[in-house]
Amino acid sequence: MNNFVAGGCSFTFGHELSDDKDGKSPSKLTWAHGLFDRSLLRGKGKYICVARPGIGNSAIARRVFNAISTNHTKVVVVMWSFLSRYDWAMPRHAKLEQTRWASISPWDTNAGNEEAFRTIAGSETQQEQWRIRQRGFEETGVKPFAEAIYKHAANEYHEIYLSWKSIIWLQNLLEKKGIKYFFTLADNSLFYQEMTHHREQDKFLENLHKEINLDHWFFFGERCMGFNQWANLNDYKYGTTHPLDQAHKDATMLMEKDFYKNLLRNK
Repeated sequence: MNNFVAGGCSFTFGHELSDDKDGKSPSKLTWAHGLFDRSLLRGKGKYICVARPGIGNSAIARRVFNAISTNHTKVVVVMWSFLSRYDWAMPRHAKLEQTRWASISPWDTNAGNEEAFRTIAGSETQQEQWRIRQRGFEETGVKPFAEAIYKHAANEYHEIYLSWKSIIWLQNLLEKKGIKYFFTLADNSLFYQEMTHHREQDKFLENLHKEINLDHWFFFGERCMGFNQWANLNDYKYGTTHPLDQAHKDATMLMEKDFYKNLLRNK
């Protein structure tokens, strides 16, 4: 089968959309499923969503790689996530995503956890999921590890490097395998700090950025605007932290032309 694989975080999983009842199954109302519905693969292949709420860019690349390694894949779409999330191989534990991997974010620290519950106030589903996540992280040793990472090691420069490296690795892999791909982003912090592009920090980041094939990207307006900024700027309705159904529907319409262009692209 010619499958359609979607990668990303909660903005691709479809957290808080009208068909997201329990937060356990990917929504069919997302921008990604909208592109699948409009693609030639509908009826010929499956929609495989490997996006998960709260994961970062290393985890997104890893999960897409796993999907294309075990499924015959024709198209991959990815909405890359926030810089400050880390994907780490931990000692094996039954409660870690069936393997040894843990995705952590600043919200997984003690201070961040308080911010998380303030931010998602009003969504009992999200709050319960977050409680389960935190209990699991405490039992598996991920919580103190996250505290140490964000206190002593986390910094934007390293996060830019990890994210761009993950993007380039997946991009090159897809090109090697001849799989059509289409990338976009949830937040423009992936490339910008306010008005300054990250590549301007030094020669290393400048050269690393040159390796990203921007011909396969869709940006929401100027300065590499992400889906989240675009939805907020255009006053779309939000749940607690996520744009809702109409934003996804309109984003699909905006992306459609560039998406088809990428399907027809040879490289």
